[in-house]
Amino acid sequence: MIDLDAAERALLREDLAYHQARVLLLVTAVSASKGHAAKLDGLTKLAKLDFLLRYPALAPDVLDRLDALDPRLHLDIEDLTRPTNVEAPMTRYKYGPWDDRYYAVLGALIGRGLLRYTAARKGSVAVAPTAAGRRLASQLAAGDQWAEVADRSQAIAEASANMTGNALKDLIYRRLADLMDRPHRQVIR
Repeated sequence: MIDLDAAERALLREDLAYHQARVLLLVTAVSASKGHAAKLDGLTKLAKLDFLLRYPALAPDVLDRLDALDPRLHLDIEDLTRPTNVEAPMTRYKYGPWDDRYYAVLGALIGRGLLRYTAARKGSVAVAPTAAGRRLASQLAAGDQWAEVADRSQAIAEASANMTGNALKDLIYRRLADLMDRPHRQVIR
């Protein structure tokens, strides 16, 4: 493994491929979990689940069916005491945490044949992994670099079964009110 300094790691985190891998793992976990109709339905749902994936110490505060001691979250004492100290922070927007990269990330994954559009609620966008996407997600999950993200994706997918993006948004605003009470376009740290 290459030893990278902090500046190099920061540049890699900003790379589109990093976000594609994380989103592919999340969409694959959601589509494979009961209660999600074999797809991730809605950009709001994607953003809110990705928020919980990127801030895993906050996920149990939002999702009733998720315990902070769930080993799939891979949380340690530092994670629990500093829950917003994460490697890929998000930005606060009018309707909650968001990332400007979602359109590019989804477009790249669809263009590469790893995700596909599928039937969605009216006015919504839904995606599901293709066979190639499921194979790549499985390979990523088996490697050391992405195993924790894959585990977290699975835990979050199961705990959010039968929830809409708006329901997730409402829970985030209600249960993390202090964190969401900040100016728009501010990074959530």
